[in-house]
Amino acid sequence: MKNKINITYCPGCRWLTRASWMSQELLITFEKNIDEVSLSPSPEAGTFKVFVNGELVHCRKQHNGFPELKILKQKIRNLICPEKDLGHSDQKTK
Repeated sequence: MKNKINITYCPGCRWLTRASWMSQELLITFEKNIDEVSLSPSPEAGTFKVFVNGELVHCRKQHNGFPELKILKQKIRNLICPEKDLGHSDQKTK
């Protein structure tokens, strides 16, 4: 099964650039593991959320900030392809 990632962002906050940069990074990293990365403007101010197959992976409001790309890649990898080596972005678990 291929996977879908959605980034929902606040257009009023001008977060499209951040959302599109993150989507580009995710497409490069997970090119063989995902079918789609979509960007969705939210009517709710201050929104920045990342979903994988409908499951919330990061919420700016709940996590008090934007996701660090390295951490976001690790979270997504753990959900869709736990065997994937992320190279310099990888964090080995004990």
